[in-house]
Amino acid sequence: MADPERKIGTGVVQAHRVTADEADLRLDRWFRRRFPWLTHGRLEKLLRTGQVRIDGRRAKASFRLGAGQTIRIPPLPDEAAPPSAPRAAAPVSPADADWVRSLVLYRDEDVIAVNKPAGLAVQGGTGTRRHLDAMLDALRFGAAERPRLVHRLDRDTSGVLLLGRSARATAFLASEFQRRETDKLYWAIVVGVPRPERGTISLPLAKSGGHGRQRMAGDAEEGVSAVTEYAVLDRAGDRAAWLALRPLTGRTHQLRVHCAHLGTPILGDGKYGGSDARLAGIAANRQLHLHARAIELPHPAGGVLHLTAPLPDFMRETWKFLGFEPGST
Repeated sequence: MADPERKIGTGVVQAHRVTADEADLRLDRWFRRRFPWLTHGRLEKLLRTGQVRIDGRRAKASFRLGAGQTIRIPPLPDEAAPPSAPRAAAPVSPADADWVRSLVLYRDEDVIAVNKPAGLAVQGGTGTRRHLDAMLDALRFGAAERPRLVHRLDRDTSGVLLLGRSARATAFLASEFQRRETDKLYWAIVVGVPRPERGTISLPLAKSGGHGRQRMAGDAEEGVSAVTEYAVLDRAGDRAAWLALRPLTGRTHQLRVHCAHLGTPILGDGKYGGSDARLAGIAANRQLHLHARAIELPHPAGGVLHLTAPLPDFMRETWKFLGFEPGST
């Protein structure tokens, strides 16, 4: 619901209050939905010059919105021209519907949890046509509302992903993530063994690289806080280690950058580990071995929700090859 508009000069400045349905959406994606004719370059300029603000403060395109926040929207180019009508979501094919339902780990009246496969994008983007968000209608299971994403996983990361079955449940779960009331456990195979074998990584992260080659990098001056706890669960000599990772913050590629910072990149992570992220003899040598193993957080209806996702087949083969026993931990 938009707040009353106020005029400045000949243009119109709008104030939009973020709804529960829009919570945790990136600011640039929110603009893409509302103003599809606004180019990315133009939006970046509006952000750089402070014309777009969140609760009166400057924000970046990657800023995650929270319910109840206010977005200041300046007079926009071409705003007199009506945006093209949004295309109706393509129907989910029977094959995709059956497949995405097979991913469900848990379901009740408020929550659905799926075991996202590695290689499946959570949301669409440039050049991404097949993604989980496009299949969510198949997970209604008779509910009036379409399930909503509560959080996200990288395309190449597998494991537990939460969906809210209503705007109310989604807002509750998203707020628990924002308040850091969520205990997230990831498993990874890394090349080498970190020293010490248990500790905390505190390395602020910032974006680097040009358009299309963007990556995250440690940056103590310009970066945002990123903290990860880690522990070695098992090791194959000095060749590889099985790590438990607990991110205390939720930054893009945080675990991948932090493991590389330790000098032990995640197996298959060529982006941050290059050729050092390979192990001879591993069939899935170029697949990222990072798995969102478990999540524990308050349930919208009360109590605590604890969810666990089994390893995908290619990771299970790697665990077996290295002599690790995932069923024992």
